[in-house]
Amino acid sequence: MTKVNSPASLFLERSRYFLGTEYLTKLKSAVAAIPADRVWWRPDELSNSVGNLLLHLNGNVRQWIVCGVGSVEGSRDRAGEFGARGGPPAAVLVADLERTLGEVDRVLATLTPETLLEMRSIQGREITVLEAVYHVVEHFSLHLGQIILLAKLHTPGAIEFYEDAGGLARPVWMDLIRR
Repeated sequence: MTKVNSPASLFLERSRYFLGTEYLTKLKSAVAAIPADRVWWRPDELSNSVGNLLLHLNGNVRQWIVCGVGSVEGSRDRAGEFGARGGPPAAVLVADLERTLGEVDRVLATLTPETLLEMRSIQGREITVLEAVYHVVEHFSLHLGQIILLAKLHTPGAIEFYEDAGGLARPVWMDLIRR
């Protein structure tokens, strides 16, 4: 864990924590709860399946952080992420995303407060590294929420991340890290 001695250091530490620990733990739990035959299910043609969302998250974090911030060569088929109507099983998609998040963490670990102010060109946008990291954390959270909703739709009661503790939400998802 990064020593927190500035707002920039705290931003980087929390970004690494959210992507590599909290969000990944919740994602793995939610995807594991979804029946295998529902991973590529779409409620309608304008919506995405869990499989599409996993492909998209992998493509997004790789393009923005590994390639964009980390300056690694790479290409992406964004339309293919959404256009797929079938593909690998959930375990393969999650393992691919987990590997990418490992690469993301290695890139984020190299950043300094000064690096956060550097400019990058990502998806045709000129943005700071800070903006790119912020985008990825926010974007990941958004699609994680969709995956959790789909998991709850397909398997009601199978996942629970918080319990009521006298009006306070006590996180129980942290117990999943230890398994």
